[in-house]
Amino acid sequence: MRSLLHKNGFRYRANYTDLPGKPDLFFTKARVALFIHGCYWHRHANCKYAYTPKSNLDFWLPKLEKNRLHDKEIIQLPLNQNIRIIIIWECTIKKMQKDETDRNEILTKIVDFIRYEPNSFLEL
Repeated sequence: MRSLLHKNGFRYRANYTDLPGKPDLFFTKARVALFIHGCYWHRHANCKYAYTPKSNLDFWLPKLEKNRLHDKEIIQLPLNQNIRIIIIWECTIKKMQKDETDRNEILTKIVDFIRYEPNSFLEL
């Protein structure tokens, strides 16, 4: 993701610690925080990678739910500071790696959001 965005002329700060949740990339000029979420750990709804463990459910279910609730809080804080948010899921990254057409379509959505989109949230 980093190299694709860099090739398209974007400059960013990686793992930006000045914002809650330490976004994976922060585009300072555009005021956009990009988070890349693992489908399992962040509980991507209806995703095959967000499976439920088969053992030790008393441990895993509360832990994974806590991760999901924490993400909700972390996303809201930058939005309150007028910082726009992009969340890219692990399954989207895998799709981009497999198919060049998908990669170009998704990259176009990201670039358009950073440059032109007035909305405050994009999830891919």
